[in-house]
Amino acid sequence: MDDVLGYAGKSVVVTGAASGMGEATARILVDLGAQVTALDIKETKVPVARALRIDLRDRENIEQVAASIDGPIDGLFSCAGLPGPPFSEWDTILVNFVGARHLAELLVPKMSAGSAISVISSSAAIGWQDHIPVITELLETEGFDGAVNWLREHEKVWSWSGYAYSKYIIDAWVGWWYPELAKRGIRINCINPGPTETAMMPAFQNLMGKDVVDQAVGPIGRYSTPEEQAWPLVCLGSPRFSYVAGEVLWTDGGWNGAMTMGRHQAQWAEDTGEMAKRH
Repeated sequence: MDDVLGYAGKSVVVTGAASGMGEATARILVDLGAQVTALDIKETKVPVARALRIDLRDRENIEQVAASIDGPIDGLFSCAGLPGPPFSEWDTILVNFVGARHLAELLVPKMSAGSAISVISSSAAIGWQDHIPVITELLETEGFDGAVNWLREHEKVWSWSGYAYSKYIIDAWVGWWYPELAKRGIRINCINPGPTETAMMPAFQNLMGKDVVDQAVGPIGRYSTPEEQAWPLVCLGSPRFSYVAGEVLWTDGGWNGAMTMGRHQAQWAEDTGEMAKRH
């Protein structure tokens, strides 16, 4: 079957297209025959149909960019993100969620029935379900300014890590928003990548320590490549995945499954230490 994923001639938007998973996603989509509009604060090297500069911390800039993109749009791939320090916690949560949501909400009216929104979250979102009541308050806010006001009023809730909390929010967001999008025939899903060899990784390792980051590597035993994360994201956005919606896909080399079942090496080491103490 030619054009198995159904992207030939489709119009798609990719944020964060200048590097990492976003660049890999844009490149795959171009190769599949899609007309890609690339959005990033930096220039992309991918030969896209159109490239626009966007700063997801800036409401007016987001609105100008969204207004300049014509429909119909067949797919939005929300790949832009900040890793936390050296960026501030405030900038991190603005880019990772507030700006990303505002852009998506502005583009939805231009999206066709059968289109999809595909978002990059993180395995750092593990345990997000414990925060549902509070996160729902944020998700119920309206627009960029509504989210900003809520975050300022509830800074103690999230300021311990703008990165991790933004990923909690994204995992909740896809399930929360999909019932509305479904009325328009639009799907939304996200992936939860494990450690990936991107430009962000040194910042994570400097902040948390490489040993700590390595504990999030699944039984597969290595970091993923950007392409290994981009392909699942592209598949989720494909019309061939038309019955997959409001879902969180763990693309973490088996880490979440092993953690859930108590079979991850870090847990074994912890359990062994606890047993030694008891005896």
